[in-house]
Amino acid sequence: MKKENSNPRAVSAKEKILTSAHTLFYRHGIRATGIDKIIEQAGVTKVTFYRHFSSKNLLILAYLDYRHTLWMDWFSNTLKQNEVTTPDPVEALLSTLCLWWADPEFRGCAFLNATAEMSEVLPEVEQLTRDHKAAVAAELASRWSLDDSALAAVVMALDGAIMHAQMGYPVDRVAGQLRQMLTALMGSSR
Repeated sequence: MKKENSNPRAVSAKEKILTSAHTLFYRHGIRATGIDKIIEQAGVTKVTFYRHFSSKNLLILAYLDYRHTLWMDWFSNTLKQNEVTTPDPVEALLSTLCLWWADPEFRGCAFLNATAEMSEVLPEVEQLTRDHKAAVAAELASRWSLDDSALAAVVMALDGAIMHAQMGYPVDRVAGQLRQMLTALMGSSR
């Protein structure tokens, strides 16, 4: 995925905090990242931090909202570009995912990671994760003619493939296995 701060305009303190949290939470995990580290990376004071986010939990929710927008924009635009060069919808999706998985900063699905880490202490994370997965499904539904059951199975297959890529399995192998599943799912729903 492209870096989130490509705009040369002045960045607000809140945006610095949010983009620093995004980088650190995604790279190291939410629980492993303390507020002091975020403050240090953002280059703000504690007073400034707490003026914008009165608790780490509120920052976590803002991070997930930010990540959703950032990732969905990337996913939609990259998928659209790949559909131009690769008319087969499965191959366009695989090309998109392989770009993400091959990124050295790839750490899996931020939403699944957050759910694993935080859902017991911050139940809102589960709803944000469900909302994110519904948005992924809606993005695919806007492109593919699949019934609801097949679409849900596709999203589940994507999550499994994302986890396998996160566990370090070779990207080409994960893509090949996902290709088999998607081809079967799309064939059975037509």
